[in-house]
Amino acid sequence: MSAVDKIKNKAEELLGQGKEAAGNATDDDRLRAEGQGDQASANTKQAGEKVKDVFK
Repeated sequence: MSAVDKIKNKAEELLGQGKEAAGNATDDDRLRAEGQGDQASANTKQAGEKVKDVFK
C-alpha cells in the first residue's frame, strides 16, 4: 500500500469517527450513520490496498 493511499484512508476513517461522535453528541442519526459509512468505506479501501500489496 502506498503511503499516500494509507494516509488518505486513515484520514477518511478519522473523519468518519468524528462525524459519528458528533452524531452521538447531538443525537443526529443521519450524521451518525454517515460517519459509520465513511469508516466502512475507508476500511474497505485499506483492505483492497493490502490485497494489492500481496500480489506485488
